[in-house]
Amino acid sequence: MSEVITLNDIGLNELDTVAKAVLEFSEDCKIWLLMGEMGAGKTTLSKALGKALDIVDEVQSPTFSIVNEYLSVNDETVYHFDFYRLESEDEAMAIGIEDYFYSGNICLLEWPQKVASLLPEKFLRIDIEDTREGKRNFKISKHG
Repeated sequence: MSEVITLNDIGLNELDTVAKAVLEFSEDCKIWLLMGEMGAGKTTLSKALGKALDIVDEVQSPTFSIVNEYLSVNDETVYHFDFYRLESEDEAMAIGIEDYFYSGNICLLEWPQKVASLLPEKFLRIDIEDTREGKRNFKISKHG
């Protein structure tokens, strides 16, 4: 059974709280799956996570580039993926996805279901539910 924490009724102005909870809960887990419908706030949460990780670059959606690379103030690299436009897992293999996943660096994955069979055994899953009232519910779970 995986460990789980939930944070409910979170406004977009409170995402720093969610990011801090993710950092504390993740421990040594480096693969973070951001799950949610279109518009749920995956990229917005990625920006809050970037702030919590002391990323010096602007965090933005890697929709067209598939992967963005960011540096933190401590010279640590964070990879941010958006697999929404992938047609097949072969495209992910072509960009060397396994090298990223096993680099020891944090990898933020939007639309990870597109590369489901390529995911490492150990990951953190962050489910984002839009309550349609300007709030979000978050379920954060460890796997593997």
